[in-house]
Amino acid sequence: MKRRFEDLACWQAAREYRKAIYRATRPFPRAEQFGLTNQLRRAACSVTANIAEGYGRYGFQEAVQFCVVARGSLNETLDQLYAALDEGYIPQATFDALYEQGRNVERILNGYIAHLRRRVREQQKVT
Repeated sequence: MKRRFEDLACWQAAREYRKAIYRATRPFPRAEQFGLTNQLRRAACSVTANIAEGYGRYGFQEAVQFCVVARGSLNETLDQLYAALDEGYIPQATFDALYEQGRNVERILNGYIAHLRRRVREQQKVT
């Protein structure tokens, strides 16, 4: 049984993704420090933060809502990677690797959301 948000596979995958985003944005131009660099990092942080917050609510429906927000932040990150690629801040190979890693996080997160939704339906049958 999972006892902490850190035990969730989706949080673990999102954490690794966040670390990869931070590494990729380190060489961005100084002029982007408060622009794209900050946006990418904040969106990546939002993924793990929302998974953790949803877990801490101890309600399946609330956890679903926070995980859906996390999925939105993940897709925001993916969109911002396109901006980084288009501006020449990351090479195509880095984009491809980060994009695929992000989609993998999304697949794991979708599985967790499906699990939570099943739990919501189970609770509704009981009441």
